[in-house]
Amino acid sequence: MKGGKLIIFSAPSGSGKTTIVQHLLRQSELNLAFSVSATSRPRRAKEQHGKHYYFMSISEFKNHIKNGDFLEWEEVYRDNFYGTLKSEIERLWGEGKNVIFDIDVAGGLRIKRKFPKETLAVFVKPPSIDELKIRLKKRSTESEDKINMRIAKASVELATAPQFDKIIKNYDLEVALKESYNLVSEFIAAPNSSENSETKKLD
Repeated sequence: MKGGKLIIFSAPSGSGKTTIVQHLLRQSELNLAFSVSATSRPRRAKEQHGKHYYFMSISEFKNHIKNGDFLEWEEVYRDNFYGTLKSEIERLWGEGKNVIFDIDVAGGLRIKRKFPKETLAVFVKPPSIDELKIRLKKRSTESEDKINMRIAKASVELATAPQFDKIIKNYDLEVALKESYNLVSEFIAAPNSSENSETKKLD
């Protein structure tokens, strides 16, 4: 299958990666399509199945793992699984799109390792852990305990930043949006690797 390029944005929760990804998706000249992840976590208010996530029960998710249906997956929190279905990437590649991911740090690095030449992996860095906590509280979507879990995880995730191709410091959103656009635009415009993209496999 002939595929486009893969653009990964990873970061601790509250860093602003979703805002950046949504901005890039609106730039039609980039020919981007969003990779919808699967998750076993409960659906939040206003979230739509197939648009924000593919929502599954824990048993459904585990069956997909058993069947080898995921390109990558991770138990991010206890019984909260997230993953990228191979069928999702095949669908978007079939439409001739470049695929953009808003994905967990561990998952993003797994995809980068599988497709090193075709993937741009970007880490979005928040100003500080304290600022991250403020942003998460402003969301008003999670309990104090869940926010504390995310903050603890963020400290671990920040240590992985050097493993990514690029780091965007989201201290000023407008600057971060511009830097992200320039990075992605240049990556997409660059010639494909010498590897024959016709033979890319999602295994």
